[in-house]
Amino acid sequence: MTPRPARPLPKALRPIDLARMAGVSTQLVRDYADAGILPPTPRTPSGYRRFAPVHGRALLAYRALAKGFGPDTARAVMRAVHAGEVPEALRLLDAAHAELHAEREALRETGEALADVAGGDVGAGSASVGTASAGSASVGSASAGSASAGSASVGSASAASGLAGSGPTGAPVAAAAPSRPALTVGEVAARVGVRTSALRVWESAGLLAPARERGTGYRRYGAADIRDARMITMLRQAGYPLPAIRPVLDGLRETGSSEALRAALARRQEELTRRSRAMLAGAGLLDGYLGGGREA
Repeated sequence: MTPRPARPLPKALRPIDLARMAGVSTQLVRDYADAGILPPTPRTPSGYRRFAPVHGRALLAYRALAKGFGPDTARAVMRAVHAGEVPEALRLLDAAHAELHAEREALRETGEALADVAGGDVGAGSASVGTASAGSASVGSASAGSASAGSASVGSASAASGLAGSGPTGAPVAAAAPSRPALTVGEVAARVGVRTSALRVWESAGLLAPARERGTGYRRYGAADIRDARMITMLRQAGYPLPAIRPVLDGLRETGSSEALRAALARRQEELTRRSRAMLAGAGLLDGYLGGGREA
């Protein structure tokens, strides 16, 4: 069956016509025109705006862009287009796509961290990353040997960490391979995509326990702390309040239970997929607008 050709828009459109086209109010159409989201609008001698089909195409492009890129970016893009700065408009879109890619990478790394922790040996006395040693009073302490039984150290390495010791027969044992250097609070914030203040709040809530540098007292985040920060970020994005995150992390550390985190990862993946498709749809309408749709 041959599709019916689209009905051409009339040469003159009223605000109500644009409003019905986009499913918005007439006042919002006027606001869009005043904000530069729509191209310049001529007025009649009596002061009424004279809209044309080009305004309808601009309106639909903006509304589609806003769904994927957000209203602020969509507004800036349309203003740049109408100012004749198409490269700037495309730069804004590129930056948003790069941000989405970074979020996908963070999601992938969080999933890998979850698999590492959940797939490790989390039985009694386990020294899996992010799990407290037996009898330790810390949560998220460093790996095996980093805290002796009854230690109250939080997230710190053992005093003997990295040093040679002796085996059951008294023979020397080679020192463990040095771990990756710890990161500062600013470096961790940049890596997981949050503010430094968020990391401090999570620490105050007992969700993170970074080591402190001797002398300066600066926070130092190890691999386990960074993984925990990624998981907390994912749970916060999934809508978990801070009090609900503590048992999720504790369950993961102590028993390997990861159902809540896996569900949060799946929801986040679906959200990014929806956003990516919305960005494609918006970019498609903008491309049509740039390719000739700006003619009245």
